Amino acid sequence: MTLSIVTFTLGPLDNNTFLIADEDSGLAAVVDPSFESKLVVEETARRGWSLSAIYLTHAHFDHIAGAGEITKACAGQCSLYLHPEDLPLYQQQGSAREFGFNLSDLPTETQPLADGQVLALGQSRLQVRHTPGHTPGHVIFYCAEAGAAFCGDLVFAGSVGRTDLPGGSSLMLIRSIRQSILSLPPATRLLCGHGPETTVGDEMESNPFF
Repeated sequence: MTLSIVTFTLGPLDNNTFLIADEDSGLAAVVDPSFESKLVVEETARRGWSLSAIYLTHAHFDHIAGAGEITKACAGQCSLYLHPEDLPLYQQQGSAREFGFNLSDLPTETQPLADGQVLALGQSRLQVRHTPGHTPGHVIFYCAEAGAAFCGDLVFAGSVGRTDLPGGSSLMLIRSIRQSILSLPPATRLLCGHGPETTVGDEMESNPFF
């Protein structure tokens, strides 16, 4: 089994949105669809893949902005997954209005994520790890076969996610990193919500925050 990963850097906050697909089945999902997600839909069609899911690491507006556009393009046949502890934030458009944005087209139905849950995308499997700290319901998605983790705004190359927004906690964020990131194999790719990708080993050696 092979998990293909296509990275897009989208929107005014330079978000990394990931299009992932199980090569055997052609089933695809989008991790953290940001603004301009029309480009993701177009790339999916170009590759002949079929979008079946949206996986959200958390519900800040810049990570959910494209959910409506993608769901519309899939004629509603695309399930959206979110941890319940971030549902209130999602229902408030991810605090979009406070930053001058309006996300009125967001899907209303969400599928709940839980720590330890395994998501099936064709023959590929992604493990959900609950990683609060940046937001209460933040999660990462770990695919052992691909040696990759989609870590949202939990950790970045040489840095960590901010904790000064509502629901943030520095203590919980560092605990989440130690439990759910540093426990992964050192060669694991960390595909971050912003900025370049890194590895667990590189962050263990040089990240000054933990």
